[in-house]
Amino acid sequence: MALTVEQCDILLDILGETKVRTHTLESLSNELHKKFDSCDYFKVGTCLVMMLQQDLLKEPEQKLVAITLLYELYRGEALANTPFANVFNHLLHPPEHQSSVGSPKQEYPGQLPKLTPPEKQFLTQLLSDVPKDAILKKTATQIINSDVGNTQTNFDFSVVQLLLAEKQSELPHTCKTGIPVVLSLPEKTNNYTTERNDYAALVKTIATGDNAPINKVYKPEFVTLAPPLLNTDDEMVWLNPTNIKEHTVAYDVTMCVPDTAGQEARQLMNKAYKSALSLQQQQQLLGELENDSKLVYHIGLTPSKLPELVENNPLIAIEVLLKLMQSKQITEYFSVLVNMEMSLHSMEVVNRLTTTVDLPTEFVHLYISNCISTCETIKDRYMQNRLVRLVCVFLQSLIRNKIINVQELFIEVQAFCIEFSRIREAAALFRLLKQLESGEQIGLVSSPTIMKAKLEG
Repeated sequence: MALTVEQCDILLDILGETKVRTHTLESLSNELHKKFDSCDYFKVGTCLVMMLQQDLLKEPEQKLVAITLLYELYRGEALANTPFANVFNHLLHPPEHQSSVGSPKQEYPGQLPKLTPPEKQFLTQLLSDVPKDAILKKTATQIINSDVGNTQTNFDFSVVQLLLAEKQSELPHTCKTGIPVVLSLPEKTNNYTTERNDYAALVKTIATGDNAPINKVYKPEFVTLAPPLLNTDDEMVWLNPTNIKEHTVAYDVTMCVPDTAGQEARQLMNKAYKSALSLQQQQQLLGELENDSKLVYHIGLTPSKLPELVENNPLIAIEVLLKLMQSKQITEYFSVLVNMEMSLHSMEVVNRLTTTVDLPTEFVHLYISNCISTCETIKDRYMQNRLVRLVCVFLQSLIRNKIINVQELFIEVQAFCIEFSRIREAAALFRLLKQLESGEQIGLVSSPTIMKAKLEG
């Protein structure tokens, strides 16, 4: 993958000698993002690094702009996760290169340009967390001619270096033996500099086309000798089988079979967030979740999407939450369910969960408190009466099934019943509390569907 000739012309135009002196770094960066898609950022960055390594940018302003654009390609992302983090590491901490012991440091092919103190301070500010609006509104010439002074910005590169070292250690040794096929001239003479008058054509030759040299790497071929044949009497039998009359091919019939079940489940879940699924769609989704116990982790459900699923498809929400009980995120799902707007569907989900699994006590108590608070704060009288009826029937179901210890919420629930004593369900709940207080036995609710029938009645 390499740049096209048209894309290379656009990049060279942004790096033009006149433009880099007169335009601010911010305007050049905006132009880069405007003219290139995100899918081309890696190719653009590779071309910029090649021009820096091969000294194809003649003016200091061009080099500084190229470094800035290389950073701006992936602005907003963590530096260690960008593909060119190692370039900035080499710019701020150039590796030592000595021809012999005790000899001074020398340049080597492919070496990145050495930064002046103003350029190094600018790059440090660019990589740090300080606001970048002020420095990007300057031109490259202003930054190169600026005075470093005593305002130094220290950027701790140790964490980035550690992450880069970990990534390098994961690569096989064969990946570290290759060298690029494009190498700069080891000794840069005056003739080399003066003869390079058409560097744009050179950049296009190296960085464009399907077989661009910029993408090629030379790797030595590792050849191993074939092991010698054994002709001794003690040769292992499995090396020379004699009792097998027929060889059969063991073929994995599941190879290359598309995972359509997971894809259809994700599509149905996306519909479930927006509207109620048909009975056939619900059965299909629940069947796929039942067949693959791990599919629930790959259908795109997040805690933030749970309220939409509860309101549109409560039965799906119940089954999904039951399968996520062993997940590390189940507490987050509970927290969202507790704090979502109270409704018939949310109560149905909570009631089914309480009768199926052991939910944390603090979760159930918090949900009850949220329901009571909602009833007390709502202004619409009709909706208030409806919600109070729902909450009372819901609490009766929890009490009769011994899901909660009503003594822990006795004062709060009793005050709620007294406040809404005009409503029949609240009076019935109050009588139930008095029965419990006097020690009378109460009947159990055998099925959570009874609560739903009462709520809808």
